[in-house]
Amino acid sequence: MPEMIPTVGVDAEWEMLAPGLEQRVYLPSSGLFSQIVVLRIDPTLYSFRAHYRPGQPLNLNQWQAELPNTTAFVNANFFEPNYEISGLLIADSIVYGQAYQNRGGTFAVQGGVPIIRSNIAVPYSGEAFEQAVQAFPMLITDGLQSYTSDAPDRVTRRTAIGQDAQGRILLMATPLLGLTLLELSTFLASSDMQLINAFNLDGGGSTMMAIAPAAYMLSSIDPVPAVLAVYPR
Repeated sequence: MPEMIPTVGVDAEWEMLAPGLEQRVYLPSSGLFSQIVVLRIDPTLYSFRAHYRPGQPLNLNQWQAELPNTTAFVNANFFEPNYEISGLLIADSIVYGQAYQNRGGTFAVQGGVPIIRSNIAVPYSGEAFEQAVQAFPMLITDGLQSYTSDAPDRVTRRTAIGQDAQGRILLMATPLLGLTLLELSTFLASSDMQLINAFNLDGGGSTMMAIAPAAYMLSSIDPVPAVLAVYPR
């Protein structure tokens, strides 16, 4: 079951867990059960790695045992019934999957520097990324709300990733009932996070987050084959 966490208003301060690592809980207007846990990371003090086990998914406790030195991690790409990822994933320069060209976003690390970009605006063209994960849809593009679809959607748990105006990376997860994609995109655009680009990662039963310095663990309902992890430099 997801861990219950304190409700904190939108105007609350960020809590410093360690230099370059801050946590905050946002409460969208849709109420308590839509709260969003956000981890803000300074990439000059922390690095990122994608980890992938094709066909061999793990739950949160198993990923923690697999990656004992991580500061934090979240689930990453969508995946097929055989637990192989959809889209592109690059783990320590090894390329897996097939890149999305016409939807979603990419988180990538090149030369040790993380970036987030839209796959529609800048499709993957074989760059030598050290790490990368992909999913969809884009929620914020160039500082503006980019998901505005009124297609039928459901309230469910969400995982997302963004980059702010200072280049910091923000990992986000909804531990309780969650939001629709439109609600999430609308909230992120109106928040004070100063997001430049952000996209949705796999959610629902896959939403998973662990933050070691806060002893915070949000278990997924389903095991997942891929995570994006944070390490101290």
